Amino acid sequence: MKLLTPFTFPKSGLRSINRIALAPLTNLQSNDDGTLGEDEYKWLTRRAKEGFGIIITCAAHVSKEGQGWHGELGIFDDTQLEGLKRLAQGIHEHHSLAIVQIFHGGAKSPEDVTGLPPWSASAYEMKTGSKIINVRQGTNEDISLTIRAFVDAAYRAIRAGFDGVELHGAHGYLLHQFMSTVTNSRTDEWGGNFENRTKLVRTILNNIKAKVPSGFIVGIRLSPEDKYTFQGIDFDESLELARILSEEGADYIHVSPWDALKRPDKYANKDKTLITYFREAVPINTPILVAGEIWTGQNANKALDLGADIVALGRAAIGIPNWPSLVQNQDTPMPSPPFTIQQLRDADLGEHFIDYMKRWKGFVSE
Repeated sequence: MKLLTPFTFPKSGLRSINRIALAPLTNLQSNDDGTLGEDEYKWLTRRAKEGFGIIITCAAHVSKEGQGWHGELGIFDDTQLEGLKRLAQGIHEHHSLAIVQIFHGGAKSPEDVTGLPPWSASAYEMKTGSKIINVRQGTNEDISLTIRAFVDAAYRAIRAGFDGVELHGAHGYLLHQFMSTVTNSRTDEWGGNFENRTKLVRTILNNIKAKVPSGFIVGIRLSPEDKYTFQGIDFDESLELARILSEEGADYIHVSPWDALKRPDKYANKDKTLITYFREAVPINTPILVAGEIWTGQNANKALDLGADIVALGRAAIGIPNWPSLVQNQDTPMPSPPFTIQQLRDADLGEHFIDYMKRWKGFVSE
């Protein structure tokens, strides 16, 4: 089965034991100061132990002002290094690659979490629940400091012993906010046309690649099209951005369409899936990861057949920690939600993570 065969990243030369990755998942299990929490350590290392070839952490904020929620892993200060080193070592003990997803929440970094008013590409009012939040436009100094923060975070990941980082350019966070025509109405070098709206993510990539060794992975996660409240992303622009990022050194492109096997909304009447478009657009030396609604081995192998090189599991990995071993026997029925609280505890989810998953309709049975 191709899914279970080793995979070598062409640019770095690093090898995964299989083509199964743990997707980066919000889990609320670290400490308020960004240091590693014991529950987060258990959750991630358990998936490595169970055979996930690549472990991608939850979004880790590169600056205090970029924090998105309480209990979020941080990578903005050397006080977090001890926990990060322990985590990288714990993942490596089970022969998995260890990658930190690094991010800045931008407009989605609440003041009650960071102590600072949120900023983004442009100023606008953002509705969160019943509250209206005034988001200020980022200054050139904000942007410069953030670029530096991403580079410092990547270097901190190297010092901690990780194999790579993933830039979070998806799901409505800061890098996505700069790419979007809805949240970026700037008229300077950071907004307007496609080149300017994508300048931030490209600058961060180039600055990181200039500092890290060639054997260190730098991937990027992208939302390929509009979804939910994440608006202002054109599918063809996403394909072009993925191609450019590949040519500028990205070690992989992680496509997050919420459904790995879907057709793009823009070309829904054509008989070609979204992931195939990306595989055709991106040079073959840049692997494609895909996430979204992958529950079974059949789903995963279909994604590989359509052009993905690696599949990233989210909700399936939460409820089924031994997914890689179960998938080896295609006759074994795969568990499905809802999962009981005890099942999730047995899967090494902490109480904060379980409470968070209760927000996902039909996932947890009371």
